[in-house]
Amino acid sequence: MAKHIRLRLNDAEELSKIGKALSSPVRIKMLQLMSAEKMSIAELARRMEIPTSSAALDIKVLQQAGLVKIEEKPGSRGKAKLCSKDADMISIRMTEVAAGVENIVSVEMPIGAYTKCEVDSSACGIANESTILEMDDMEMAFYMPERMSAQIIWSAGGYVEYTFPNKLKAMRFQCIPHALIVSAELCSEVSSYREDWKSDITLWVNGVECGTWTSPGDFGQRRGKLTPPTWGSGRTQYGLLTVWEIKEDGCYINKVRVSDTNLESLHIMEAGSVYVRLGNKENAVYAGGFNIFGKKFGDYEQDIIMSITYSELV
Repeated sequence: MAKHIRLRLNDAEELSKIGKALSSPVRIKMLQLMSAEKMSIAELARRMEIPTSSAALDIKVLQQAGLVKIEEKPGSRGKAKLCSKDADMISIRMTEVAAGVENIVSVEMPIGAYTKCEVDSSACGIANESTILEMDDMEMAFYMPERMSAQIIWSAGGYVEYTFPNKLKAMRFQCIPHALIVSAELCSEVSSYREDWKSDITLWVNGVECGTWTSPGDFGQRRGKLTPPTWGSGRTQYGLLTVWEIKEDGCYINKVRVSDTNLESLHIMEAGSVYVRLGNKENAVYAGGFNIFGKKFGDYEQDIIMSITYSELV
């Protein structure tokens, strides 16, 4: 796969090489020919109607600029050298970003858009702002297409996992991540509700356990600020906004450091997606289930948000 060359104004040597390579109509025509097929230098020379020695010099200039690669293939008379285009795009950033300046990218994921789950069928369910999907305590509801409209998810145990797009991988310039942040409105899960029903809710990112937040209860004494009128009283109404920050020195929950799991251990720049899982560990001290609230339910007008802070290399 051909690469994307990303440059800045202070990449003087690389810019000069590319400028030289593209300053010749002959070399540009060569790139056009090699876009369609791999060609030997002799074939390029014949098609361009120039001496083979001149074609070889032009190919060397293109190769030094990173625009062409040469591969050796077995031929009838020994090894043949085939030339092909090695870049699909060139980006040149005309302004500089100071080192250490942080930017942020965020994705808000609907709570029903999980890609994997394990729930406790003794107490589980999904509802949108209008109705409960199927009935309470039916694991089947978690696999119905209507789950995408969910505004509250609950289970007495297990987990739900979301596949977030990694926007940093799509950046046009090299980035250094500094923190991954996950925020969600959460609480424990028990029949009806119970304000003092504790639950240890854990976050995993890319399969790595990051940190556990202990929810103090399953809240239902008052209605949630956003909870729709179709949702009856006497059951879970709202949660607490909980924020995990995985930084270079460890994991923080609501600004309190809770573990040594750091950003490097998540390997977030190795793939175009990030796996975010929320739920209860099997050996949790307080295995009290979980409720996850969407933006039309509870107290906070948001779904699950994953953000990454980063700086661009100068």
